[in-house]
Amino acid sequence: MRRLIAAGVLLGAVWMAALAGRAGEPVSFATGELSIVTGRGSYVFSVELASTPAEREQGLQGRRALAPSTGMLFDFKSPRPVYMWMKNTYISLDMLFIDGEGRVANIAERTVPMSLATVGSDGPVRAVLELDGGTVRRLGIKSGDRVVHPIFGSGG
Repeated sequence: MRRLIAAGVLLGAVWMAALAGRAGEPVSFATGELSIVTGRGSYVFSVELASTPAEREQGLQGRRALAPSTGMLFDFKSPRPVYMWMKNTYISLDMLFIDGEGRVANIAERTVPMSLATVGSDGPVRAVLELDGGTVRRLGIKSGDRVVHPIFGSGG
């Protein structure tokens, strides 16, 4: 039994070391454009796409700034309840929780940098779009607005 426990501890240590080695590696994100169609008009953003677990885990951590017309789109592949946090994220963000049809389900505005508090969807969503804090208010983005991007079967 002791050998089995020792083997489990050793395997766990090797696994943790492998993860630690990967944590230092830079994550490279695919980029593209999306549009948000609101009552005021349509707005185009250049976004990085976080679609793998490693990309979603990295997100915008460590960033010190985010340009006004840029963001990060987290693709969870299928609708589900989603919870985000601001660990190691130095800038305030607006989070748009987007359903499988590309409609904004709910919004968290001006999230608190470096917070470990979870920020969640009000129900199942396919994706989360993170924008610079204040963008939602500046552009008048609201729940029900449409996000146009290929992951929703729309756009480019």
